[in-house]
Amino acid sequence: MEENTLYPLKFKPIFKDKIWGGHKIKTILEKDFSPLPNCGEIWVLSGVKDDETVVENGFLADNNLAELTEIFMDDLLGGPVHNNFGEEFPILVKFIDAADDLSIQVHPNDELAKKRHNSLGKNEMWYVVDADPGSELITGFKEDINKETYLDYLNNKKLKEILNVEKVKKGDVFYQPAGRVHAIGKGVLLAEIQQSSDVTYRIYDYDRVDSNGNKRELHTEQALDAIDFKAQQEYKTPYKDVKNQTSPMVKSPYFTTNLLHLDSAVNKDYTDLDSFVIHTCTEGSFVLMYDGSNRVSINKGEAVLIPAMMGKITLIPNTETRILETYMEMEKNVKSEIL
Repeated sequence: MEENTLYPLKFKPIFKDKIWGGHKIKTILEKDFSPLPNCGEIWVLSGVKDDETVVENGFLADNNLAELTEIFMDDLLGGPVHNNFGEEFPILVKFIDAADDLSIQVHPNDELAKKRHNSLGKNEMWYVVDADPGSELITGFKEDINKETYLDYLNNKKLKEILNVEKVKKGDVFYQPAGRVHAIGKGVLLAEIQQSSDVTYRIYDYDRVDSNGNKRELHTEQALDAIDFKAQQEYKTPYKDVKNQTSPMVKSPYFTTNLLHLDSAVNKDYTDLDSFVIHTCTEGSFVLMYDGSNRVSINKGEAVLIPAMMGKITLIPNTETRILETYMEMEKNVKSEIL
């Protein structure tokens, strides 16, 4: 790996075949996952062990994200992020296509995941890219319950009766903290921003069987200690979609994600942020201009990693474009200027 200045990094996607996967990753995101029959996920930026995405542009091409964090540390991650996470990249970005209902599941928090799996927990957010008419998802409980009631409904295959079901449409956002029972419903394509963890406890899988007639493993006992049995008044995340401005969506201890809805060029100044920034394109396409005249092109279904050492960039949409802007710090003097 030659010494040179860091630059905005694009990665080769990792395609994941799933029992519930479909074809929207090919038809809507225009990513060819042949020869997989049912691609359910495309990981566009990952440092998860054995699933690290590999750089596809520039002199760092063919190096994976774990190698980059080891070599470039603060320059890539930002000082506070590197101090907290060391050489572990803390965010995973993926797109999920549910042609059938996903299993009902829950993720452990940092403490439980560290104890059981030596892993980060899994707090995540969903941004709905596309949804068939009438599509739904599950998030949380309708009302507060206890373990005994939960187990009674689970064992009698009536779990969905006590879960909160939401109709969804393009642009909807749901923050899913660790401990919240959830499931993506049939017909939904979404972008997921999450902690870098692949720990999932599957609670109920509709008694599905794979091509060999086998049911998938359930994690009933492990899930009990992870579940938050309290209900929330509101599960959908409200936000204002304002063109050519930074529209805040999710601000959590684990990541901050904003929407950039662009139809004209915008300058961004991350000089004072001291964190990497990820731009995930969910609609349209854009050119990222940096260091004067250098350019990187990003299409829908792709993400670009902007190193912490970079300050000022310009985003030039080719058409009406939506981008999820994600970083690790609370927003500090991130300046936007319409051109």
